Amino acid sequence: MKIVADDKIPFLKGALEPFAEVVYIPGKQISREILKDSDALLIRTRTVCNENLLEGTSIRFIGTATIGFDHIDTHYCRRNKIIWTNAPGCNSSSVQQYIAAALLRISSEHHFNLKDKTLGIIGVGNVGSKVEKFARSIGMNVLLNDPPRARMEGKKNFHSLNIVLSGSDILTVHIPLNLVGEDQTWHLFNEESFKKIKKGAWFINSSRGEVTDTYALKKALYSGMLSGAVIDVWENEPDIDPELLQQAFIATPHIAGYSSDGKANGTAMIVNSLNKYFILPSENWYPSNVPPPASPYISIDCISKTDEEIIREAVIHTYNIDKDNIRFRLSPKDFEKLRGDYPVRREFPSYSVKLKNGSEKTQKTLASLGFGIVV
Repeated sequence: MKIVADDKIPFLKGALEPFAEVVYIPGKQISREILKDSDALLIRTRTVCNENLLEGTSIRFIGTATIGFDHIDTHYCRRNKIIWTNAPGCNSSSVQQYIAAALLRISSEHHFNLKDKTLGIIGVGNVGSKVEKFARSIGMNVLLNDPPRARMEGKKNFHSLNIVLSGSDILTVHIPLNLVGEDQTWHLFNEESFKKIKKGAWFINSSRGEVTDTYALKKALYSGMLSGAVIDVWENEPDIDPELLQQAFIATPHIAGYSSDGKANGTAMIVNSLNKYFILPSENWYPSNVPPPASPYISIDCISKTDEEIIREAVIHTYNIDKDNIRFRLSPKDFEKLRGDYPVRREFPSYSVKLKNGSEKTQKTLASLGFGIVV
């Protein structure tokens, strides 16, 4: 059995070698010639799997260690009996951590309390639901927009896009890239939609760059219609728009979901799917070499601090978003390298917090986010 794998899939090396020949190649260099005699392909978003790549090969299984799968021609795969799988929800807690850090950074810099603001969440799947949980835990008002869920569950808990746009102080986007269909999301955020946004709102996109019209976003920022933007995903990655980079309050190279936990989860999901498909003996595999955090213990003196300030201190200890912002601005041409060499980032459950003079309410909030609480 032969498997071709993107050499940047974390924690993969060694997992499948007992059962197969595994060839590791940079994602963009994976070619039809290499796949001719291969049984399985393990990828990330940089490998486009369509007829041009797959025709004439012996590939029977494709696994992408990512939530998104718009880089896979699923219709071609179905017609040619190629099984494919993605890793839904693998890095949802990582993106929750990223959004939490971004929100707390915005509120700190611009001197307002998040509990006084309304957060509009566009897309309330695995990621959006965890962002909602964080927002509610710190007292934010929340408006939800998710047409597929609204059709399935009823409209009671959801609002139209126009209501969310006009009623939110901060908008955060967590939707897949759908080029066509009832739920088309390509350039969902365009000049028309930005005109409907509450004046002075903030815009955060950590889903897909192409759901936003870059020109329209720049125009909304230049005009003052938006107070600012946090951008993790870009049209035409890795060749990003330098003007948007300059305008963004926080700019990062598509790493919102790049926690070590999220990477390990994604790799485990596709490895276990492959094992099941090919009836390999390894079951419930998970990487054993996920690095621990450098400082897993957090001690916070809560005297004269608000709940939000305490939560900010805990979140920033786990992830200082400014470091990613600065690294990217210093070297935007190294977009792929910054992703490939991304440092260890562990999620909230890898940390324990001891609050000195803290309230039970704050402890409960931190515990609800996954932090361990030291009494």
